[in-house]
Formats: sequence, structure tokens, C-alpha cells
Amino acid sequence: MIQPSQRLHRLTTSVFSQLATKKAEYLRQGKALIDLSIGSPDQSPPQFIRESLSLEVQKEDQYGYSITATEEFKQAVAVYYQRRFGVQLKSSQVLQLMGSQDGLAHLALSYLDPGDVVIVPNPGYPIYSASVHIAGAELYEVPLREANDYKPDLSKIPAEICRRAKLMILNYPGNPISSLVDASFFAQVIAFAKANQILLIHDFAYAELIFDGHTPLSIMSLPGAEEVAIEFNSLSKSFNMAGCRIGYIVGKEEYLEPLALLKSHIDYGVFLPIQKAATLALTSDYHFLTEHTKVYQQRRDAFLDVSEKLGWKVRKPDGGMFIWARIPERWSSSLDFTLAALEQGVIVTPGHAFGSEGEGYVRIALVQDVETLREAAHRLERLF
Repeated sequence: MIQPSQRLHRLTTSVFSQLATKKAEYLRQGKALIDLSIGSPDQSPPQFIRESLSLEVQKEDQYGYSITATEEFKQAVAVYYQRRFGVQLKSSQVLQLMGSQDGLAHLALSYLDPGDVVIVPNPGYPIYSASVHIAGAELYEVPLREANDYKPDLSKIPAEICRRAKLMILNYPGNPISSLVDASFFAQVIAFAKANQILLIHDFAYAELIFDGHTPLSIMSLPGAEEVAIEFNSLSKSFNMAGCRIGYIVGKEEYLEPLALLKSHIDYGVFLPIQKAATLALTSDYHFLTEHTKVYQQRRDAFLDVSEKLGWKVRKPDGGMFIWARIPERWSSSLDFTLAALEQGVIVTPGHAFGSEGEGYVRIALVQDVETLREAAHRLERLF
């Protein structure tokens, strides 16, 4: 038998496969399930985006290879960053992607060699570690713990790791942990990166889902960030365009060039009607974004209101689309709790799927309406 690449041995889908198998079994039995496991938006993009797509796909000249981003799209990103975060960008500082996950996976291939180290958060979004494994480099995981407000303790990173590290990944507000940091923390990380010649990668995919009146903070708005940082962003969560697969990185041109070169050998660009719709979204009046945030904050509050009344006290997320919940003490593991929740008709994701520091937690995606989330919390009452 012809064997697959050795690099796949470090990639695992066992937890998700087990959940998928159980879910399929229950669905065959006709059981009504509330799926809060996957962070895929359940709503559609605003009407003006759908109208743009509908119009553009009717045009006969829109079906060739786009090759790269249109100049209009790159200018739209610059407009968006200036208006939302006070960051001035040139169009040459924008690299279009087929979504953030695509870019994160390929960024590792464009930067890493065997022996290089990437500092990643634990728990963290799975592509962070997976991309490093695929590239044949090494991981150094920094724990994100509630006691430290889910921030990495830079002082505890060994000098040898600092010397060998080429990249460091941050994610605020994050997945699976929807916490925020302030400008002083970003300033510390920028100084750390400069001192150790590390390229900072900030995954800002949840930039527009910030709750309780807080202001979104782009790392690129900090002094000196352009020298050591690049930032990923996406229209998937902000404008419900997840299936359209369009995102981008912003930063210094020389930092974007390696990935641009790699992508030129991999893909032929994003479908032009999608680029047009994204351009409109990024230059809109942003009224949709305000209402969109309200929806997710209401969902968060609805679930937590019920769960707390039932005896499950959970940290209130600062933004994003997930609740990161410590499992009740009666449960020995995240997976045990998750399987028990599935028995009650609610699908969540066990925390250890995001790294060893996730054990003892579950991730709950706010991808159902308020009443369904209330029902989900009530279904879990027996587990508290």
C-alpha cells in the first residue's frame, strides 16, 4: 500500500470524527440536536452584499481567473482600516486570501524551515499548530490561563526559544477564548518581537464582534507594529461571508511577499463577483456591523442568563462568537461532558481539541438564535 506523507501523522481529527459519528447516529434515530460545535455563522450577509453577488454573477466577463486581488478590493481594505481602526495603509500593504485559514496554513510554508520555532497559544485555533507541523517546523506553546486574563506570560518563554523562534501567533478576541487585550499588552509584545527578531502574526478574524461597548484594537494601530507584525482579517464573521472564502493580511510589503509568491503557485485568486461584494462591504456605512454585534451580544447574554440561573457560572466573553466554559466539577474530562451534552441533544466542542490547556473546558458557539440558545442551556441542566 502506498503510504501518505509523514507530515500527516501530527494532524489529528479524532475528537471531531468521534463527535461527527455520534451526531450522525443520533440524527438517524431522529433525535433533535442543537449544534453549537462549529463556528460557522448561521445568518446570511446583508441584503446589499447578496444583491451585488446576484448582479455580478450574471455578467459574462466575470468568470475568468482573477489571478490577484482587484485594486478596488485593496483600496477598500485600506478605507476600512482607516475608518475602523485609525490605521493608514497603502494598497501594496494588502494581500488578499481565500479566507484566514487558507492564509495561516500557507504562511507557515512560506516562512518556516526545519528547526524554526513558532510560538503559539494553548489553547488556540487548530490551524496554528497544524500549519507548523505541515511546514516541518517546531511548536512552542504558551499557556493562556484565566489567572493571567488569557494572555501569554512573555517572561516565562525560555531564552533558547526566543533565539530560535521565527513567528509568534496572537488572537484577540480569540477562538476558542473570546478575551481582549489592551494597547499596553500589544506594546509589550511588539517590544518582545523587536528584541528577538520575531514576526508577530495577529489573527483578527473577530474584529467586529466586540461586546459591552469596547473598541476593537488592531495591533497595527500601535507604534512600531509595522516593523514586526502582520494582521489577518476576514469577512467570514464580520459580514457572514464565510462560504465566500475571502480574507486578507495587512502589513509591511516585504512581510507579505513570501506568501504572495507561494500563492502564485497555488491558486488563481478569488472569484471576481465575491471580490466586488467584499469591496462594497468594506466601504459601506457599517450599520450592519453595529446590528450584527448586538445580535451576538444578545445571544451571549441569553445563554449565560439561563446557565447561571441553573447553577453553571461561566466567564462572560468580551467578544467573538464563542463561550469558553469550565465544565462542572462532577465531570472528569471535557470529552465526558461533551458526550453527556450530546445525550441531552446539545453538541459542543471539548476544550482539549484546542490544546492541552483546554482540558476542563468546552467551547460553545453562539450560532443559533436566542430562543434556541436558551433551550440548549435548559437541556444541559442535568449536567450541572
